[in-house]
Amino acid sequence: MKEITIAVVPVAGMGTRLLPATKSQPKEMLPVGRKPVVQYVVEEMARVGIRRLLFITGAGKTSIENYFDLNPELIQTLRESGKEELLAEFEFERAPIQYFYTRQRQLLGLGHAVLCAAPFVGNQPFVVALGDSIIGLNAQSDIVKQMIECFWDTGAQAVVAFEEVPRAEVVHYGIAKPKTNSHVFQVVDVIEKPSVEEAPSTLAIAARYVFAPTIFDALRRTSPGKGGEIQLTDAIRLLLQEGGVVYGVTLQGERRYDIGNFDSYFRAFVEFALADEKYGAGLREYVEKLIYDHHS
Repeated sequence: MKEITIAVVPVAGMGTRLLPATKSQPKEMLPVGRKPVVQYVVEEMARVGIRRLLFITGAGKTSIENYFDLNPELIQTLRESGKEELLAEFEFERAPIQYFYTRQRQLLGLGHAVLCAAPFVGNQPFVVALGDSIIGLNAQSDIVKQMIECFWDTGAQAVVAFEEVPRAEVVHYGIAKPKTNSHVFQVVDVIEKPSVEEAPSTLAIAARYVFAPTIFDALRRTSPGKGGEIQLTDAIRLLLQEGGVVYGVTLQGERRYDIGNFDSYFRAFVEFALADEKYGAGLREYVEKLIYDHHS
């Protein structure tokens, strides 16, 4: 199978819906279980063969760069203090990935963030993985692998991950109009945040994309929308309107954990913590006791 070895991870958003937790740290660095959100994303990319990863950063995001730097002093300290068992937690540092960083100097939307990657990507296909979204419990998902296979098999200009959502929630997402009702389907149209009545399906974009480099030309020609932002969904729609081929792949038996607000963050943290091999069982007993005491 042909590979795709470049990924773009946008992490420039301000995380205002998670204030004050994000006042001095990126939302992508908030812990979910034992790891920060962005580490799950990077580990997912490493498993599907990504070798060069470009973070699209912004103001206040230097802790992400620091996190993926090697830290030999910390490793030496752990060894000298007899805490070598903790070294396994740094296995992600040994992934064969080169990290690169560029700034989105103006927060002009996700489409603009992806466009910032054009000089780095050049004329190669690439993956886009949103840095605030984990796919699958502990990021154990092969959705991007399936998307890459679909990209090469179909000759599509874009392959997008989709997740079924309740109809009442379609107003928050880009929603697909599928050609067929199947796990892998050709996309007829995609509509950004439609009304419940207008939504052509309940298939919502799920934070993972595979693109041919033609997306950059579409982004350059995409008109800014609300707030002057360039929306990635609008650029995909432009590809479709001009005869481009776009496919969708649906999540199967897994879900997207969107760390975008406190409700979704709390739920994700609890679910990941309860699944922890060492502490999950004890935490479950504690939570069950809390609930029992509250209702007794």
